[in-house]
Amino acid sequence: MKCTTLFAVPLAALVLTACGAPEQPTSSGAGESHAPAAADFERGPHRGRLLRDGEFSLELQIFEDGVPPEFHVYLFDGGKPLAPGAAQVSVELTRLDGEVNTFAFAPDGEFLRGNGVVHEPHSFSVNVQATRGGKTSRWHFDSFEGRVAIPAATAKEAGIEVEAAGPAIIAEEIALTGRAVPNAERLRAVTARFPGPVRTVLHSVGDVVKAGDALATVESNESLQTYAVTAPLAGVITDRQANTGEQTGDRTLFVVADLSTVWVQLSLFPRDAGRIRIGQTVRVRSPDVGLAADGRITYVAPFGSATNQTLNARVVLDNARHQWAPGLYVSADVTLAEHAVPLTVKKTAIQVMHDVPVVFVRTSSGFEGRRVVAGRSDADLVEIIDGLHAGDSYAAANSYVLKAEALKSESDEE
Repeated sequence: MKCTTLFAVPLAALVLTACGAPEQPTSSGAGESHAPAAADFERGPHRGRLLRDGEFSLELQIFEDGVPPEFHVYLFDGGKPLAPGAAQVSVELTRLDGEVNTFAFAPDGEFLRGNGVVHEPHSFSVNVQATRGGKTSRWHFDSFEGRVAIPAATAKEAGIEVEAAGPAIIAEEIALTGRAVPNAERLRAVTARFPGPVRTVLHSVGDVVKAGDALATVESNESLQTYAVTAPLAGVITDRQANTGEQTGDRTLFVVADLSTVWVQLSLFPRDAGRIRIGQTVRVRSPDVGLAADGRITYVAPFGSATNQTLNARVVLDNARHQWAPGLYVSADVTLAEHAVPLTVKKTAIQVMHDVPVVFVRTSSGFEGRRVVAGRSDADLVEIIDGLHAGDSYAAANSYVLKAEALKSESDEE
């Protein structure tokens, strides 16, 4: 049976659940018992898991009402409460990665309190031992939370990509918006050298030309000689104001733009102006067309616009393939600082289940959803403060498939 349980909003007492064979508790003189499966385990009066060995029974729960998760144990004989000092209890947890956590217990009011925090994820095999009057009782059960059994081939077909959690550089960023425009330093307005009528027009808007290509011919009013108006640089004709028979005067006939680079003009609010510096790295994105490129701040305007109360910051982007069309609206992440952190995952790995951030870690049979504590983040990475270990293999892409399967399994088991 696939088991994905206990992704619930924390309650006053978080009850341990299990996945295993539906075996009823049994006991012998030495007393080793196996708890029932998740669907039919017996609960005690405090809603914890009740473990029986003859007339003696023990209720185990994880309590986290205003405190870090901790074990509480209640003792009973024939269904009647026992003093917490009536037995010596220990609990051993074995986690997916082989880590073993051991807990001793001491009386605290009417129950026994475990001597440590039950760290996330609450997914482990549990061994419980209690000694009373010279007799030792033992119980074993599995409490697996968020585990999804999925063959490697199926995961690959679903596009689930696996990477290893590890150190990386987290960028401290500020998000800006802007627009791609022609590089004004590579833009030329073309006029006639001598005024006169336009005799021929050889190119139109959108034509690609080389430096020296003839754009039109003009007959000089003074010499009556016809000469060529030529392109001053290689590029694309972005404007044409020349038509056959018209007088040229001193007006612009063509505009030629070299679009091998473009400017990205970013809008910068005054409150952020002090954080932007020439030379800072910028990641420019156009989500609508799936483009992304890196550049640097080359200019910050010394004065703002009275119209929209913003300043301009400029980034120069390589555009040899002409994918950045002038006029295209873009977003940009400006790197203000960089921080080396010991443990990170891809941002796409984070899923939220029951208001808790989760990363799915690969297991021998599939994946286990582990609750994590996230720290700093940038556009691509998230720092993990708690919940994972360096080297853990996790679902970095399409992990939403695993989330859907985990939630489905929870629903099926209710």
